[in-house]
Amino acid sequence: MLEKIKLALRIDDDILDEEIQDSIDAAKADLKLSGILESKIVETDPLIIRAIKTFCKVEFSTDDKEAERYRNSYEMLKDHLALSIDYTVEVIA
Repeated sequence: MLEKIKLALRIDDDILDEEIQDSIDAAKADLKLSGILESKIVETDPLIIRAIKTFCKVEFSTDDKEAERYRNSYEMLKDHLALSIDYTVEVIA
């Protein structure tokens, strides 16, 4: 996931890896706090990946208007995921 986020942030060196990883972890924790099942917060789900990328873009943006746009996008996606039973209800087979 770190490499995907670095690519999205247009960062190609390793100097910020720890800070980027902290943001990835914070995004996952925020999704979990929103009611999304931990088992659904996986690095293969395109909506989860998009949410984490957008969260990280907020954290690393240097432009306030751009950061606000990303924040709104992240919040809308997070709300969408939190309202979906596919992400909030464990299926027992």
